[in-house]
Amino acid sequence: MAITQLNPYLSFDGTAEKAIQLYERALGAQVEGGIMRFGEVPGMESAPSDRNRVMHAMLQVGGGVIMVSDSMAGQPVATEGNVEVCLQLDDPADLDQKFEALAAGGKVTMAPHDAFWGARFGALTDAFGVRWMFNCPKKS
Repeated sequence: MAITQLNPYLSFDGTAEKAIQLYERALGAQVEGGIMRFGEVPGMESAPSDRNRVMHAMLQVGGGVIMVSDSMAGQPVATEGNVEVCLQLDDPADLDQKFEALAAGGKVTMAPHDAFWGARFGALTDAFGVRWMFNCPKKS
């Protein structure tokens, strides 16, 4: 059997809904199938502090999918790691616009620039601790 898709799954500590809103504004992401919350799970007793947290959401971002959820209250989520989400773009102006929108409230690691491998490239950590890379190959 073949792998048919690979999706990053981003975990948050109660800020998933705000992160989804940022990704909708900054990247044009679209929620598919709605946002499921812990308090909506049939037969699952949720603590009041967990009921409105995002249990699962699927975001269409360009041709890819990112999945998002919150942890249960009191279960902290690590915001540092060795994984970054890389966005491949086909327009340098679009890269710059999306980069600036996602950088708001976050930290720019490498401002967009013309990289030696023939692409416009930039890297940042967003306001929720998710690390992103932006890459746009130069047209010949």
